[in-house]
Amino acid sequence: MHSADKDHQRIVITGVGLTSPIGDSLPEYRANLLAGKSGVCDYETRFIGKVLAGVCHFDPLKHQKRKDIRRGTRSGSIAVYCANEAVIDSKIDWTSRDKSRVGVYLGITEHGNVETENEIYEISKFGYDTSVWSHHHNPRTVANNPAGEVTLSLNITGPHLTIGAACAAGNAGFIQGLQMLRLGEVDLALAGGVSESIHTFGIFASFKSQNALATHTEPHKACRPFDVDRNGIVVAEGGAVCTLERLPDALARGARIYGEIVGYAMNSDATDFVLPDRNRQVECMHLALSRAGLRPCDVDIVSSHATATEQGDIE
Repeated sequence: MHSADKDHQRIVITGVGLTSPIGDSLPEYRANLLAGKSGVCDYETRFIGKVLAGVCHFDPLKHQKRKDIRRGTRSGSIAVYCANEAVIDSKIDWTSRDKSRVGVYLGITEHGNVETENEIYEISKFGYDTSVWSHHHNPRTVANNPAGEVTLSLNITGPHLTIGAACAAGNAGFIQGLQMLRLGEVDLALAGGVSESIHTFGIFASFKSQNALATHTEPHKACRPFDVDRNGIVVAEGGAVCTLERLPDALARGARIYGEIVGYAMNSDATDFVLPDRNRQVECMHLALSRAGLRPCDVDIVSSHATATEQGDIE
């Protein structure tokens, strides 16, 4: 393969848009992360009451009208905010961009629960009369809703996918975007992941029935994944979307490049609904390193407790 052809297969990140409980931009998020700040707070959820959660505080009206918010979904608003912020951060000339050559690839853990729960709650006030059921329910709950709302916001007419891959969903969005760029299907990809988890009481109820929800008298100390005194998990919302481009395209327009995606891998546990299999995790990391042409440091990866990167079977 010629050098120019190889460069055409190199995919770089040129813009970042995000919202999280500790920041609504990369600089703010990074500063708070390094300062050890927590976005966990007290939160009230239907039928359960007070719980702890990670809540985002971005302004949805920055990129949407009130009508759009009423018709759409929380995950859609998160996706729209992050995608628009990524485009702005990338400094792409959006007005002259061919929107038919832009793709949207967003991962999501679950979708539709919030909207269905809300509608059932509403009709319960009217003796479960389904005539008051919202006609917006179907477009709100279709699987591709978050990515679809982004295309409407940014007038994108290229392909869009919302990808379900549990806790690996965001990575799956990046992989799909990278592959479509390498195949020449698109010239720009908006890729990442979003979550609206805290807005469905069912998530909290399910974890509560497992005694898996974290508790603490000081909310900001509740999320302690590596602490010996950890007593559960904290449910949160948020999202991150990046603009992905081929290296020659990014260099041609003088783009700021955050980094290059040099390797990736995805596999499945095939063992349990929710419990990760560390052997599959190790295989996945080895495959990603191999595709990237990298060698691991002088560490016995096989025996280390590596962070899961593979797609689980259901969760």
